[in-house]
Amino acid sequence: MAAPLAQASAGAPFALLSPGGLWLLALLGPLVLLYILKIKRSRRRVPSTWLWAAAQRDLMARAPFRKLIAQLPLVLQALALALLALALARPASRGRELTGDHVAILLDASASMSAAARGPSGEPTTRIELAKQLARDLLAGLAPGSDALILEAGRDARLVAALDRDLVRLRAAIDPIAARDVEGDLGAAVALAADRLRQLGGARRIVVITDGNLARPGSLRGVSVPLEVITVGDPVDNAAIVRVDVRSGSESAGASGAAGASGERPEGREEVQAFLVVANFGAQPRDVYVTMRQDSAVDVLSSRRVLVKPGERLPVVLTFRPSPGDYRKGLVFELSPPDAMPLDDVAYGRVPAGDRLPVFLASGGGGEGDPGRGGQPATASGSSAWLERALASDPMTSVTSGGLADLLGAPGLDPDTFVVIDGACPPDPPGGDLLIVNPPPGRCFGTLVGQTLERPTLTSWDTADPRLRFLTLDGVHLRAASSLTPEGAAQALIRAQEGTIATDISTSSRTGTLLGFDVGESDWPLKASFVLFVRNLLEQARAHRAHGITGPARTGEPLRVSVPATARDLQATGPAGERLDVAQRAGVAVIAETPRAGLYRLAWQGPQAGSVVVPANLTSVAESDLAPRPLVTEGGGEVAVSSAAGEPDAHIEWTWLVALAALAFVLFDVWYFTRVPRPLRGHEPPAA
Repeated sequence: MAAPLAQASAGAPFALLSPGGLWLLALLGPLVLLYILKIKRSRRRVPSTWLWAAAQRDLMARAPFRKLIAQLPLVLQALALALLALALARPASRGRELTGDHVAILLDASASMSAAARGPSGEPTTRIELAKQLARDLLAGLAPGSDALILEAGRDARLVAALDRDLVRLRAAIDPIAARDVEGDLGAAVALAADRLRQLGGARRIVVITDGNLARPGSLRGVSVPLEVITVGDPVDNAAIVRVDVRSGSESAGASGAAGASGERPEGREEVQAFLVVANFGAQPRDVYVTMRQDSAVDVLSSRRVLVKPGERLPVVLTFRPSPGDYRKGLVFELSPPDAMPLDDVAYGRVPAGDRLPVFLASGGGGEGDPGRGGQPATASGSSAWLERALASDPMTSVTSGGLADLLGAPGLDPDTFVVIDGACPPDPPGGDLLIVNPPPGRCFGTLVGQTLERPTLTSWDTADPRLRFLTLDGVHLRAASSLTPEGAAQALIRAQEGTIATDISTSSRTGTLLGFDVGESDWPLKASFVLFVRNLLEQARAHRAHGITGPARTGEPLRVSVPATARDLQATGPAGERLDVAQRAGVAVIAETPRAGLYRLAWQGPQAGSVVVPANLTSVAESDLAPRPLVTEGGGEVAVSSAAGEPDAHIEWTWLVALAALAFVLFDVWYFTRVPRPLRGHEPPAA
C-alpha cells in the first residue's frame, strides 16, 4: 500500500507533499559563509591611514572570518531561500486522504444529478457540480505513487480517464462531465471499475459519488472490490411529468351535438388528445399550470391549472383541434412554475398524422402498362371489388383506387398509406403497411409463390397473430390457391391440408401480409371474418401510423425510425440542432444514443423524400423522486454511505502563494541594493 502524505501525521492540518524540495535549505550555509568571510583587499598607497582605520585592522587580523552582523540583505536573501525551498516541497492544507494504490472514482451522471443544490458557501449550484468538485478534492488527497481512473455512470458506463498518476490530466477529464437526461445504472459502472481494478496488484478501492436517487437501488450487489459511497445534495421536493401520450380522437358527444344514430363522427370534429400524468414527490401540495404548445411557438394551445397533493399522481388531459399544417409537428408540455429539477418539468410529443388512415388499392390487372413482378404482366383478379367494399366499411379510412402504375408513380403519397395490391408483387412499393393478394408465381418478399392448389382444405391459422385475432375460418371454401413457401416456418399464417396459403412478409420498416389466393374466388367475403380480418389490418396500420417508430422513444435508448426503403442521404439532428450519426438498414434509421430529452429530426432524400419528428422523454419516476433510497448489498445489508457535507475540506496547495512571497523578497532585495542613497543632512551638494 502506498505511503500516506509525507511529512504529516494523522491529525496534522498541513502537509508537505514533496519533502525532497527542502534540500534547498542547505544553501543557507553558503549564504551565511559569504557574509562572515573577510574581504580580500588590495594594497594602495594613500596620504594618510586615518580614514582607513577599519581596513587596517582587518588586514592586521589573522582570522579569515569576521563577526556576523545582522544585515537587511542577509535577512531578505535567507527568507527568500527558505520560502523557495518550502514552495518546492508543495505545502498543502490537509483534508481527506484517499488511500489505495489504485482508486476508481465513479460519478453518477443520471438525470437526478441535474437537480438544484447549495454549495459549501450557500451559492446555488447543481448536484453534478458538487460531485465534480468532490472528485477533484479526492484526487488532491491521493497518496503519492497512487493512480486513479474516472468513470461516468449514466444509462451506460463510460470510462472518462484511464489509470493515471497525473492529477492535471485527471482533473481535466472531470471538467466536461455533465448530467444526462437518462435513468442511471450504477451497477454497470461499478462492474466496469471492478473489472479494471481486479487485474492489478496492491490495495484497490472504488469510490462512488452519487445523490442516492438510484433507479436500481440493488445495483451495487456482489462487488468484489472495497466500495465506498459518498452522497451529494440534500433531499428536495419535486413535481414531474412522468407519462405522456398523444393520440388523435374526436370531441365528446356533448361538444359535438347530435352525432347521428350511426355513431360516425361528424366532419371537422377531429382533435388531438394529450394524456399526461403529473406526480408530486414532495411533502407539500403543488399548484401548477400544465400547458401544451407547438415546438418553436409561443402561443399556448391548451392549459390547465391543477392541484397535486403530496405523493399523488394526477392524470391531465389537454386537447386542441389541429389544422392540416399541424400534423406530425412537435409538441412541448410544461409545468410552471419550475422547481428544483427543471428537466422533468418538460415533456415532448408529436401531433398524430390524422385520424383518417389513407388507403391505396392497386389492381395489377388494370391495364397493359401495369407491371406484375419482375416486369411480367400482372394477373387479373376479382378480389378488388370485395377488398374495396371491406376497406370502405371503416369510416376512419380514405380509400383511393387505381392501377399499379398509379401507385408506383404517385409523387405525393403519404408514407403511412396502407397499400393493398391485387394480382401483383412489385419489389419496392411505396407507403406503409402492405397487403398483397393473389400474386403471380415467383419470389414475393422472400416467399416463393408456387403451384396452384385446387380446392384446398383449410386446417389451421395463427390465432395469436393480431391480424387473425377474434376470427375463425371455419366454413371458408376456396376454389384455388397458390402454394406458398416462406423463408421461415413461423411466417405461415393460414395453412391448408395441401400447404401454406397465407404468410407474413413483414420487413423491419413495415408489416406485410401475403394471401396466395383470389378472394373473389372464395366464399370468404360473404362471412363476417373477412371484414374483421381487414379491420385488424387497418387497426394495425393505424397504430403504426400514430407512433411512426418501431418502439417507445426514451432517453438513453437507441432511436429506431421507420423510413422508406428507398431513402438515402439521411440527416439526423438532436434537440439543440446538433448533427447526429445515423445508420440505415432495411428501411430503419437508427440513432445509437439519445442522451437528451427533446425532439429529434430525421430527413432523407430519394423517390419518397420526407422528414419526421420523433420525441424522446425521460418520464422516469425513479429519477424524479429526489428522496434518497437505501443501497442494498448481496447479503441484504446496506452499503456504507457517507455524506459529502461530513467530509473534511479538500487539500489546498499553497505552492504558488509561497513562491510569490519568495519572489517579493528577492525583488525587495534588488531594490535595496540598487536604490539611490539619500544625502546626509548638511552635506547637500551646492546649488548651481
